[in-house]
Amino acid sequence: MISDRLKAARLRAGLSQEKLGKLAGIDPTSASARMNQYERGKHSPDYRLMCRVAEILNMPVSWFYTQDDEQARLQELFYHLDADAKESLLARAEELAAGRIKTVTL
Repeated sequence: MISDRLKAARLRAGLSQEKLGKLAGIDPTSASARMNQYERGKHSPDYRLMCRVAEILNMPVSWFYTQDDEQARLQELFYHLDADAKESLLARAEELAAGRIKTVTL
């Protein structure tokens, strides 16, 4: 899961494996090779590295670990909302979950 999401986010950001690795603090001589191994799933990056990568790629770190694509999409969208929009969305989600409303109108 991490490998596929890592590659997708890196490509979306327009970064090479080497550039992302260097920005994340990996030794420049091995940055490209290590990122390649992570993207192929040969090795797993530790959580601290993934926190740095997530920040560089402007993604929530949880997105990389989520197995369900719908949940991952929600995490990504929610992450990019401002505080007011997050509060509003959470309030509506709580109403939906409690059955007080059936749909959300905009």
